[in-house]
Amino acid sequence: MPDTTSAFVVSPDWLEQRLDDPAVKIVDASWYLPAQNRDPRAEYAMAHIPGAVFFDQDTIADLTSGLPHTLPAPDIFAQAVGALGISDTDTIVVYDGPGIFTAPRVWWSLRTMGAKNVFVLDGGMDGWNSEGRPVTTEVPAPAPATFTPVFDPAAVTGFQEMSAIIASGDRQIADARGVGRFTGDEAEPRAGMRSGHMPGARSLPLGVFSKGGKLKSLEELRSTIEAAGIDLSRPVVTTCGSGVTAAIISLALQSLGHTNNTLYDGSWSEWGSKPDTAVVTGKE
Repeated sequence: MPDTTSAFVVSPDWLEQRLDDPAVKIVDASWYLPAQNRDPRAEYAMAHIPGAVFFDQDTIADLTSGLPHTLPAPDIFAQAVGALGISDTDTIVVYDGPGIFTAPRVWWSLRTMGAKNVFVLDGGMDGWNSEGRPVTTEVPAPAPATFTPVFDPAAVTGFQEMSAIIASGDRQIADARGVGRFTGDEAEPRAGMRSGHMPGARSLPLGVFSKGGKLKSLEELRSTIEAAGIDLSRPVVTTCGSGVTAAIISLALQSLGHTNNTLYDGSWSEWGSKPDTAVVTGKE
């Protein structure tokens, strides 16, 4: 009988059974928009999964790019992750607060930098707490590890390539922002930025991929993506507001065996902030 769930997602039961396994490294990758009124570091300090280290998506980034969350250089990424006690050969489980929200970005980043055994926790910390599973306030002090980066440049799309994709139409564009921001009916959360979307983009808002913080079945993922007008036999570039939730679409695509996909790292923070990039409004 074929698997019905993603090979990149693990259950709370699976993780709880391995809390004492030194080869399993746990990462809290929570991050929130200001409107969500949640502080990831404060929540981590109050309670986190035993052994989890905090991955700060605002600082483990290219701080010279002028954009919020673009990938840093491989050696900088490797140094930061190694300082968290994580090796590229470890089994790494990443979680966030609500589940299937910001953890996929760190899942994608680790894989793009060469880690092979990286998974996302279904249900996130909210689900873990609701089931009364073990938590702690103890902050681990892991011994530094060696993370040897093997960067995959084909996983990342930059601005010039994105411009060429839009001009040629040779790749499909899947946008994870909310519908109102996609259509241009709602303002962007970042001041001074146009709303709307790139020509040819399809709307796949992040919430359609999960239910109760858990990733939907493969059949549901497939039907959701195809209903948005994405042809799974063709290449896809994923995008969002700042390159974080685009990785939810990347996770869904790769769960379905779709490997010809990249993530536009600058996303709308880059595209929407430029005065001369093509922006369209409406549903199409």
